[in-house]
Amino acid sequence: MTFQEGGNFDSSRVQRRSGGKAAIGGGVGVIALVLLSQLFGVDLTQFASLLDTTSTGTQSQSSDLTGCDTADRANADDECRYGWTMESLDAYWADTLDTQTGVAYTMPRAVSFSGSVSTGCGSATSAVGPFYCPADETVYIDVSFYEVLRTDFGTTGGPLAQMYITAHEVGHHIEHITGVLGDADRGGSGADSDSVRVELMADCLAGMWAGAAATTPDPDTGRPFLEPITDAQLRDALDAAAAVGDDRIQEASGSSVDPHQFTHGSATQRQRWFTRGYERGSFDACNTFEVADLDLGADG
Repeated sequence: MTFQEGGNFDSSRVQRRSGGKAAIGGGVGVIALVLLSQLFGVDLTQFASLLDTTSTGTQSQSSDLTGCDTADRANADDECRYGWTMESLDAYWADTLDTQTGVAYTMPRAVSFSGSVSTGCGSATSAVGPFYCPADETVYIDVSFYEVLRTDFGTTGGPLAQMYITAHEVGHHIEHITGVLGDADRGGSGADSDSVRVELMADCLAGMWAGAAATTPDPDTGRPFLEPITDAQLRDALDAAAAVGDDRIQEASGSSVDPHQFTHGSATQRQRWFTRGYERGSFDACNTFEVADLDLGADG
């Protein structure tokens, strides 16, 4: 998707934090940690230790996300795109969540970090990939992950694929403030587990935003943030959703596909639930906890 000129970016919306420089191992190790990073309420440091990582200079510095004032910058720079996407998501959910659920939207914090970061869920390195921490209600993204998305996951890592990742993490914030996340049993695994339902619902909520993003106006200017989605951009987002499906991850690790070990859903499910949100635009339609076990992968 392409941001339109005339928007108004708040440089304080995303905080840029820099910690130690982390050397990240590649291949399946990174992929596995990307999945684990989204299991909430855990100490993320235990996952970072699974990779061959080193860090130095753990003192964290924080600053506003400057240099992202124009739509041209948002369209050319991954970090600026992250910031502008957060603002588009804020505008969408501020109206939609209250209208559809009666729950007032509260903005999650957003951090762009490099190397390592301290969070309310523990310390993390870039190896864990994008994640949402409910303890401090913050989305954390190291935009260097988008290169991992291209190289390790075999996707284009295009603009809407990147925005999907941000929207998915904000989807977890929506689950958190509506009580869905707190009610879920996130410790289990399996095709019908709450862990899978949480992830597929976040995919669907991301799809809701994507379906309305080109008509969601900037509250300061009244103009839509984004131009309409093209077919190629939509394919990019669906490719990214499929790439982090449990079956794809298991196959990439050389294992056979075992639905009993699923924590995020299959590639097909993740694409289907993103599409469901994109087409229906309904929080109720995205509530994976309201469908029968055998219907998790169904369109109905």
